[in-house]
Amino acid sequence: MLNLLSNPAAGLAEMIHVTRPGGQIASYVWDFARGMQLARYFWDAAIEFDPIAETLDQGRCYPLCHPDRLQELFAGSGLVAVNVRPLEVPTVFGNFDDYWGPLETGQGRSPDCIASLAPERRDRLRERLRQVLPMRADDSIALTARAWAIVGRRTA
Repeated sequence: MLNLLSNPAAGLAEMIHVTRPGGQIASYVWDFARGMQLARYFWDAAIEFDPIAETLDQGRCYPLCHPDRLQELFAGSGLVAVNVRPLEVPTVFGNFDDYWGPLETGQGRSPDCIASLAPERRDRLRERLRQVLPMRADDSIALTARAWAIVGRRTA
């Protein structure tokens, strides 16, 4: 949720305020910049077909999806014993349609991007993704989704 706040430092300050001295504050953000492969493949291909897609790319829109920026936020707020670590979640799709369907019809920025494309560009994007995704012999697609988990302790 920190990525969604217009002022993450103010949100974290409120979390610190309601946490008892010595208590821990923890959060996580998805690594849209590099580690959220299902999104990264999509945005890299979408930008090839429409440079405007770059403005919707969550890896560029959410600056806290980098471990160093999370570390700076937590340490800069006065928290101590700050620790950032990755959480890796396997995301396996049965086939290309399992991957593409939610991108096209789900919620969020990718459906908006796809809907903004003319039909022939949408088809070209779909085929480009089919070319670059790491498909297995059984047509499944094994990707990972990484989040950055962070924890810090409030001092007195």
